[in-house]
Amino acid sequence: MNDSPWATEPVPAGPAYDALVGPHTRPMPIVPDAAGRDFDDREARDRGAAADGGPPFRAETPTQEPMPSPPPPPSQAPQDASPPPQKKRAGRDLRAAIGVGVGLGAVIFASLFIVKAVFVGVIVVAVVVGLWELTSRLQEKKGIKAPLVPLAVGGAAMVIAGYVRGAEGAWVAMALTALAVLVWRMTEPPEDYLKDVTAGVFAAFYVPFLATFVAMLLTADDGPQRVVTFLLLTVVSDTGAYAVGWRFGKHKLAPRISPGKTREGLLGAVAFAMAAGALCMEFLIDGGAWWQGLLLGLAVAVSATLGDLGESMIKRDLGIKDMGTLLPGHGGIMDRLDSLLPTAPVVWLLLAAFVGTG
Repeated sequence: MNDSPWATEPVPAGPAYDALVGPHTRPMPIVPDAAGRDFDDREARDRGAAADGGPPFRAETPTQEPMPSPPPPPSQAPQDASPPPQKKRAGRDLRAAIGVGVGLGAVIFASLFIVKAVFVGVIVVAVVVGLWELTSRLQEKKGIKAPLVPLAVGGAAMVIAGYVRGAEGAWVAMALTALAVLVWRMTEPPEDYLKDVTAGVFAAFYVPFLATFVAMLLTADDGPQRVVTFLLLTVVSDTGAYAVGWRFGKHKLAPRISPGKTREGLLGAVAFAMAAGALCMEFLIDGGAWWQGLLLGLAVAVSATLGDLGESMIKRDLGIKDMGTLLPGHGGIMDRLDSLLPTAPVVWLLLAAFVGTG
């Protein structure tokens, strides 16, 4: 008995079957071999299919999936799949930034060359507002309650003491401010006491104590010129870094802290600040020399860059872009003091070494 599945049913034949399923799908008869085994005569089937005008095939061949359509020729492909490159833009409103900068510069220069004490008042106002911005962001983002009242009072006293009594007065006022922060925080529950007073002492050193060196620059006979040199070199350093970095910057300086800063920008800051320093020391500072200005400009470029990076580190930790919104196009007061604060003691120290403090 034949066990092949091909022999389980009779094979229909004739025109009616061909009309129903087609002549090329008719099952082929099983041909026994010499040993009595069944096999399908593929050669005979292939010859029969070829004779009927169709291609040879195997009945068990699975149905082929439709072939995907070929990609369009290059002439029909989209010309520009990616968006066109964007031009470099400044991150802030330049018109507002320039307007605010000119206004602040007018106030500073007017107070410097009319009455020195008025400029000390400008420093005090900047310090108090900066402390308010810093302590507010610390409380909003980290829940740190650095006491503002003793910081503001102590900060103002620090600037005035530095102007009247010099470095000794500034240090005494700094110590008293830190003590006031410790005592003031005792009026609240002890939870987070250490965190709050640590932030308070840091704020006292970071904002008013460093700003005190600007007031100390003013005490010299050519004090206004020294302050102008300090401000001018810092601004020129920031401008050089921005201009050169925006045009030629390719290598990141500190991508984890400030992705926009580049090594090329730092070189631009150094070049611009050194050139401005040579001019300022030669024509503004009594007894200054151009080579001293080169060293001063180099130091200012480094300290201003480090100060900017330090402020960026604080803002990244707090998860904010700006410390405030008081100055359109600039952010807050602290966003303008970031490079000035650490540069003030550097300029004071180098000028004292080059031409004295008188």
